[in-house]
Amino acid sequence: MDVAELVDGVLAGERRAVARAISAVEDDAPELAELSAGIYPETGRAATIGLTGAPGVGKSTLAGELVRIARAADLRAAVLAVDPTSPYTGGALLGDRVRMQDHAVDPGVFIRSMATRGHLGGMALAAPEAVRILDAAGYDVIFVETVGVGQAEVDVAAATDTAVVVMAPGMGDAVQMAKAGILEAADVFVVNKADRDGAPDVAKELRQMLHMGAARDWDPPVLMATSAKAEGVEEVWAAIREHRDGAEASGALTAKRRARLLREAESLAAERFRVKAATALEHDPTLGDDLAERRIDPYAAAQELLRRARGN
Repeated sequence: MDVAELVDGVLAGERRAVARAISAVEDDAPELAELSAGIYPETGRAATIGLTGAPGVGKSTLAGELVRIARAADLRAAVLAVDPTSPYTGGALLGDRVRMQDHAVDPGVFIRSMATRGHLGGMALAAPEAVRILDAAGYDVIFVETVGVGQAEVDVAAATDTAVVVMAPGMGDAVQMAKAGILEAADVFVVNKADRDGAPDVAKELRQMLHMGAARDWDPPVLMATSAKAEGVEEVWAAIREHRDGAEASGALTAKRRARLLREAESLAAERFRVKAATALEHDPTLGDDLAERRIDPYAAAQELLRRARGN
């Protein structure tokens, strides 16, 4: 399948073409730029929702229930389960597909696990392109699930329209999220497994930390749910819709999307320039010797790297 056929297949919503296109993103394939150019004009329609939180909090179960609600509303839904740290697991727990068996045979649902593999810049750059492929394929709502509460997860959450942080009693406190910056990035908080002891305490702690934070145009709700029993999930879906509708009406959604596209373009340019600079050093390692022997200072070395990279 050549790139033109792949683009046509994605735009037609062919599952095989979508899967191949996402694999090209993971591998940072040479044809990726042409693929991106072909699908980009047909993107920007889907609602994108980031789901992040520590392993074991029930993100996959929650995602499955949210997909059920989306399908009941006659919306095509996709789940992209990403693993920012491991090139081996194939995505945020391959068990996701087991937990979502109810949706496995639904032609209106696409579920994919994704790892960084060879992509320049890691998951922060790979995930947005994969989301655009799903968007171009006609999915109305795209859930991006990621494991952990670190910077990589903040980056992935920031690549979506609405970021949902999932917590559970006994699975880590809000202080860890505050350190990672996720409190600032989140639009909706869900305390899952709310039928367990300690769930109200987790919700209370979250609300206190949010109260102490900087004022925002949107006040992130802290919701209680037990997704394994389908309890409280409708309220989560309603909060997601309310956030998106408000952001769309105020123009905040357009501004957010524009800003993140500019950041992505900047990051892509910086990563490609870094690779060029590294290649230039491989061909002529004398710059390192000049630095070590104090014949040139780091600022001058940087200028020389710029010159060499431009020459490639």
